[in-house]
Amino acid sequence: MNHPIGMRTDLDEVRARILEVAEEHFRRIGYHKTSMADIAFDLGMSRANVYRFFPSRDAINGFICKRILNEIADIVSVIARTKATASEKLGRLLIAVHRHGTATLIEQKHMHDMIVAVMEENWAIVKAHIEWMVTIFEAIVREGVETGEFKVGDPAEAARAVKTAFTPFFHPLLIEHCVQHGEDTEASLREQIRFILTALGKPD
Repeated sequence: MNHPIGMRTDLDEVRARILEVAEEHFRRIGYHKTSMADIAFDLGMSRANVYRFFPSRDAINGFICKRILNEIADIVSVIARTKATASEKLGRLLIAVHRHGTATLIEQKHMHDMIVAVMEENWAIVKAHIEWMVTIFEAIVREGVETGEFKVGDPAEAARAVKTAFTPFFHPLLIEHCVQHGEDTEASLREQIRFILTALGKPD
């Protein structure tokens, strides 16, 4: 049954408010310690009413994780649209995404933990984001091939290889492991970027 526009707007506002309160709890005390009862109490709603909008706490986790992934997507899109060369775009993009992940770990540990959990519980959300990233990599590689900057026969295959090479600097658990052991992850990433660009056929 279709709802009138005004009613749909009201429902959307309630849904957005639930996510806002949930995210506030996640950032402050962590998603593990946040219950649907906590969220409902802060909203002045019953748990049953919250469940009308989100069938489970995991569903809320997924929506909030999507927000964070959208932040990364915005960063990637801005860099991809710049006038820089393909190699400059690719390097800046990989560094920016890695910095975002590292900052989330250091400055918002609770949110980092939630992303790790979502990757384990609802991989589809993260998988869709990674696949989108690969399409951006492919577009940049194709651009580099067209300008003669890169020399690869299959940009789609090359984009997937870039994703694989970048995974240690993107996966939150791998970032956490490196930071805990005092590794300079950005310096390592810059070395990896030089390796990637060489593999793509960029002259020294």
